[in-house]
Amino acid sequence: MELDARKTTILNAIIETYLKTGEPVGSRTISKYTDLNLSSATIRNEMSDLEEMGFIIQPHTSAGRIPTDKAYRLYVDRLVEERTEQVTAMNSLMIAKTNRMEEILKQVVRLLAANTNYTAMLSAPSYKGNKVKFIQLSRVAPRQLLNVVVVDGNIVKNHLIDLKEDIDDEQILKLNLLLNTRFNGLTLGEINLGLISNVKEEAGIHSEIVSEVLDTIAEVIRAETDENMQIYTSGANNIFRYPELADSENASRLISTLEEKDVLADFVKSAEEDETSNGIQVYIGDESPVESMKDCSVVTATYELGDGMKGTIGIIGPKRMDYEHVMKSLKTVKATLSDVFGNKTDPARTESEDS
Repeated sequence: MELDARKTTILNAIIETYLKTGEPVGSRTISKYTDLNLSSATIRNEMSDLEEMGFIIQPHTSAGRIPTDKAYRLYVDRLVEERTEQVTAMNSLMIAKTNRMEEILKQVVRLLAANTNYTAMLSAPSYKGNKVKFIQLSRVAPRQLLNVVVVDGNIVKNHLIDLKEDIDDEQILKLNLLLNTRFNGLTLGEINLGLISNVKEEAGIHSEIVSEVLDTIAEVIRAETDENMQIYTSGANNIFRYPELADSENASRLISTLEEKDVLADFVKSAEEDETSNGIQVYIGDESPVESMKDCSVVTATYELGDGMKGTIGIIGPKRMDYEHVMKSLKTVKATLSDVFGNKTDPARTESEDS
């Protein structure tokens, strides 16, 4: 028996409906969910075939169907395949645009430094809103589970979980249901301690598995967010315009910091966490999270290009900087970047990752 397009559509509808509701899925629900325009009787026949093929099961008489591990595996594998095809296609289209974005960002940071007579930095936009899309636990050994986490963009992370005791198929199914109903659609920031505590309580003796899954979610989201962060700087020599910063030791430390992209990346992440409602944050002296900037003021702004794409602009100068002029300049740059790149969605994401 072959899994044709119609059976695939019905199976996907069963999986996605079950993930949302946690309830066995009946033929009437599927007839409303899909655009196949099939009768409930026809859908029931197709579901019987899917059951015979091992993709769905009926938990008890007169109930709807729920997906099996085989169905989840097919679903995840196709997500991975789709992402590979999307990335390949977008990469071929976006190479020229990637170079264009990099050149524009370099030009913007140079103009900002020249306009303010301070040091400027700018991080290329990256995706900040990754949401959990799918979680699947599958047995690979008597005391070992494969944990598959899929986040927005069909980014997949696999992780093996070693168990201290056996777990049966029914318990695995319940954990899959619990994890997907509670975490799907949430960003890392939305998975708070209260929610984690409640989910662990519901998991009972299997709370350690929940912890392992959460670690995988955090790892894949943070890795995707932080990977290859590009930061451009300009105007380092402007430091010597200001006597309080021009001391050879202080200036040397500050210039070295501007060359250490990891330090600047940490600063950018800190600024994003401190972001105010108007998108502008001011650090004066000791308020700066970077030691070499304690004698400076740093003003940062977050620019957004839509669909979760964000970057950070920063101005570094003396504590007596012209704050009004700096803030106006940052607002102008924010608006300019939004005008130039704001219409990009997924391609912009690929662009920033490859730049």
